Amino acid sequence: MFSATPQDGLGAAPLVIGVDEAGRGPLAGPVVAAAVVLCKHPPEGLDDSKKLSPTRRAVLEPQIRSHCAWALGVVEPEEIDRINIFQATMLAMTLAVVRLVDALGAEPEAVLIDGNMTPHGRCGQWRWAAHAIVGGDGKEACISAASIIAKEYRDRLMREAAAAHPQYGWERNMGYGTAQHMEALRVHGPTPLHRRSFAPVAQLTLI
Repeated sequence: MFSATPQDGLGAAPLVIGVDEAGRGPLAGPVVAAAVVLCKHPPEGLDDSKKLSPTRRAVLEPQIRSHCAWALGVVEPEEIDRINIFQATMLAMTLAVVRLVDALGAEPEAVLIDGNMTPHGRCGQWRWAAHAIVGGDGKEACISAASIIAKEYRDRLMREAAAAHPQYGWERNMGYGTAQHMEALRVHGPTPLHRRSFAPVAQLTLI
């Protein structure tokens, strides 16, 4: 779930961690957060993962994994239903940063997070200075790297899940509520990977 031995060393002090999540909106699958500390010579072309083509993400992800320090936090659908998606996202971010800090054995001066909210005061394990940056995945390279790691990891999980549940088209929609996905839900009902607290899924279980 993490690598803390980048091949060409970490960037110059102070230590700054970038954090982003993938999978907050889908009807199925986990929410995944990644935390990244850039290496001295980060890959070129880092950007918001949503703006990059699948081909470009596939090139950048192994470069980030090999040359930067990173960690993942994954919160499964059952826990999402128990604590709600916002708290699950905060928890995933916290788990990712905790794992990275523990692996590095060093405390960051700051943690930069994509969006307008941080886990500060919302997760008991969070203990760092946190800065929310709206659109940060396109502004800060360390957040861009985290967005790529998180998205690519989660997309792989959903493609693997699609093999066991082929009706829902997860290999294409990654769990989002596309027309195909919604029709499959109506016909086949929810799977254990569906978020039953999400309205489209909850409403179908009441029919």
